[in-house]
Parts: sequence; structure tokens; C-alpha cells
Amino acid sequence: MVDAGPAFEAMNAIGLVAFAVVGALKGSDADLDLFGVAVLGFLTALGGGTIRDLLVGRIPTSLQSNTEVLFAAVGIAVAVLLATRVRGDLMESPAVLLPDAIGLAAFSATGAAVGIEAGLSPFGVVVTATLTGVGGGSLSDLLLARVPAVLREDFYATPAVVGGAVAPPAIAAGLALGTTTLFAAGVVLALRLGALRYGWRLPTV
Repeated sequence: MVDAGPAFEAMNAIGLVAFAVVGALKGSDADLDLFGVAVLGFLTALGGGTIRDLLVGRIPTSLQSNTEVLFAAVGIAVAVLLATRVRGDLMESPAVLLPDAIGLAAFSATGAAVGIEAGLSPFGVVVTATLTGVGGGSLSDLLLARVPAVLREDFYATPAVVGGAVAPPAIAAGLALGTTTLFAAGVVLALRLGALRYGWRLPTV
């Protein structure tokens, strides 16, 4: 995996916890039992990266690293605690939305870096970036028998697409892979935070 520095590693850790929280809360809202809640938490946190790694022909990092699984488990525990003690729509809380945005940025940028390292085309890099950023959440929605949220509402997958799209030109311009990864993460984070602040949405047809 590309080394983009400790700040990026921190973003990735926050993302794992936040994505696990979001997935587990989906399970709680759907009245799943504890096992079901845990499955959705792990799937949301680790699913996108697993699909990405399989696409580029390598063993998923989630199967090689105890750290990723541990962070996801922490997120599930946090979600269970929140679900049993806090009332209201936790999914719309800034305490969930902000870490989730950081995670989207880190995951999408990581996906772009993996695509570049694998020698994929610019389109392939966009695919790996987007899958890493939103794949886990989409899988959890499908498991709950509903259309993935990224396909029907919110400005969420678009930042991941843009983050993947800016990475190949940055490499072509001579930026190092680590710098490119941080740049892509910054683009994704700025777009997602802008969407949360100003309510950006894509038009429906």
C-alpha cells in the first residue's frame, strides 16, 4: 500500500471506524440482531476495499491486517452503544457525517492509488477509487434489499469519482504517488463537506 504519511493513515483509521458505525446503524435501524448488525458494520467498512483488491488480483488487505478488522470492530461497538443509549436520527448527526466524509476521502484516494499502482487506465483508476469509497455501503444496502443510497440520493459517490479522476493527471504532471493520494483525498473531502454544508445534490431525471 502507498505510504502517504501519518495524517493519511489517521484518516484511513477514522474512515474504518466511521464506515463501520454507519453500516451497523443501518442494521440497527432495520431491526437486525447483533450478528446482523456486525455483518453490516464489517461489510460497510471492509467491503469496498475487498472488491477493489480482488479486481486488481491481490489478496484483500482486510485479510492480511488485524488492524483494519480491529478498527471496524471498534466502530461496530460504538454504533451498538449509540443505538441503545441515544435517541433520534444518528445517521444525520455531524458526529457521524464528518468522520464518514473523512473516510470517504481516505478510501477513495486509496482506491485511486491502488489502481495507479496496478497500471490501470484512467477509467480503471476512477472505478477502483469509487468502488473503494462507496462499495461497502452499497453492498450493505443491497443486503437490506434496497436500492443503494448512492444511486438515488445525496452527493456522495460523485466526490469519489472526481477524486479518482484527478489522480492520473496528477501522476502525469510529475507528482509522487503519495502526494497524489493526499491531493485526491483533499479533493474528495472538500466536495463532500461542501455537499453537507450547502446541500448539493445531482438532478433527477
